[in-house]
Amino acid sequence: MSYEIPAPMLAKSVPEVPAPDAVAGGLSYEPKWDGFRGLVSWDGESVEIGSRGAKPLTRYFPELVEAFARLLPEPCLLDGEVVVPKGEPVNRLAEETPAMFIAFDLLARGARDLQAEPFEVRRAELVDLLGGLRHPIHVTRTTDDADLARRWLSEFEGAGLDGVVAKPLAQPYAPNKRTMFKIKHHRTADVVALGYRIHKSGAGVGSLLVGLYGDDGRLFNVGAVSAFSDKRRLELVDELAPLVERDEEGDALTGAGEKSRFSAADRDSSFVRLRPERVLEVRYDQLEGHRFRHTVQFERWRPDRDPASCTYDQLDAVSAFDVGRVLE
Repeated sequence: MSYEIPAPMLAKSVPEVPAPDAVAGGLSYEPKWDGFRGLVSWDGESVEIGSRGAKPLTRYFPELVEAFARLLPEPCLLDGEVVVPKGEPVNRLAEETPAMFIAFDLLARGARDLQAEPFEVRRAELVDLLGGLRHPIHVTRTTDDADLARRWLSEFEGAGLDGVVAKPLAQPYAPNKRTMFKIKHHRTADVVALGYRIHKSGAGVGSLLVGLYGDDGRLFNVGAVSAFSDKRRLELVDELAPLVERDEEGDALTGAGEKSRFSAADRDSSFVRLRPERVLEVRYDQLEGHRFRHTVQFERWRPDRDPASCTYDQLDAVSAFDVGRVLE
């Protein structure tokens, strides 16, 4: 028996937790885990972990491959999130930062294809199949209480979660369709432009690196802004040219960026360095350590702001929350 891994079902962003009666048949709410979307196929002999993109994740998480083969009670096709515990950088070796899998949907069980079944049925089958398994395989918790979901949105952020997802109980699995709803944390911050990477096409700005000043006066790289149009990428090269740091010969100075366990060995992570003189406002969801957790979104330039005023003090503090309590 073998399973064809479909494209994952997706979610569209909404500004607040919707009421249960927002869609016919009602809604189920669950925490939105921050990790790597993974569709897991176990045919009884081999494990495959597909991703939302084209790159399989199987070779990156050998500890999970072993756990799936050992713990899954029967062949199945799961949808869920590969999660590395908060505070552990993803470029550590798997044995140093063992991941866990949070299952939130069941697409096939044995010879039965469940994708046409409503989520309410798939969820019951998922709990029946995996409810008794040990770490590192977990079933995400759910609720039909919108008020509790709103509380989760606030409390669970401190455990490194990304928000809340609302799923229509009566709908079948819809690959590549945005039939779910996601509610994420969105905040703004003023940051300093400190460099940019060339777009993969070789023309224009692919991503703009941004920074914040720490208490000791050092400027930390906190993330990147991307998703510029082709026209805007080319415009930014000209706009930022006066800020490019250059050596005595007039050549642009470059820096080296960080790499994760998923980066190709030959991937160029260098960037063109900018003098830290220009401020921009960005939208972000959460800070993790010294960096924004995800790519941030450009809001506007802030010529009225002094770069030295762009410090960590402006960011919201999030109370810590034990991830184990999220899994209860």
